[in-house]
Amino acid sequence: MMLAALVAAAPVAVESIRAEQGGIWRGQLPAGSHDAQLDGKPVRITPDGRYIIGFGRDAAPAATLTWQDARGTALSAAITVAPRPWQVQSLPTLPVLPVPDAEFAARRPAELAQIAAARADISDITGWQGRFIAPARGPISGVYGSQRILSGTPSAPHAGLDFAAPAGSDVVAPAAGIVRLASGPFTLEGNLVMIDHGFGLVSACLHLSRIDVKPGDVVVQGQRIGLVGATGRATGPHLHWAVSWTDVRIDPAQLLELKP
Repeated sequence: MMLAALVAAAPVAVESIRAEQGGIWRGQLPAGSHDAQLDGKPVRITPDGRYIIGFGRDAAPAATLTWQDARGTALSAAITVAPRPWQVQSLPTLPVLPVPDAEFAARRPAELAQIAAARADISDITGWQGRFIAPARGPISGVYGSQRILSGTPSAPHAGLDFAAPAGSDVVAPAAGIVRLASGPFTLEGNLVMIDHGFGLVSACLHLSRIDVKPGDVVVQGQRIGLVGATGRATGPHLHWAVSWTDVRIDPAQLLELKP
């Protein structure tokens, strides 16, 4: 990922991660920078200029990062976002909904409200700055961005990373953070734990057979938060790990490649 020339000359150190759909980018602006935005969306900055931004599966090919330096000078940088190819997977025996339509319609709004509330608190904690680890041990059975066909009906693109881990095996925190949601079973997600890593970055671990944490718990990287299961919409035991930056779903696999 390359940044275009800045509008005003200023020494800007940026760690280039990967400019592509589903990507995540941690960078650093000069100390004292403030009022940063990515295409109009607020971007939180640490006092020494560090920040994190993410790009969705269908992100546009261009984005603009704007901010003000310590003197109040407005600066901006153009970002080119490369497209990615996506897999298509057919699951002919998996129903589109795991419960009757009327039951799903009755339960889903309250579930979505809980999930949205868990993502809404953008905290100043710094778990996002470190190296991430996989939350479960097992082969990758589903990748981010793939399109699933459920009983002949196209579903929403897969928004996470699936680990084919054995039922009852540990699910751990991929990075330090605060538990914002630990509840279930939800109709689709099953038993669900969501961890706030700070600055809008949130992990969600789905389909758990057991939850070992509660909202408000401060967890460290590698701490057990539950056990692998098959609750909610699942063809068998596995862990689905989803990550969002604010309201943007990003590819969890890229977090495993980031260096502190």
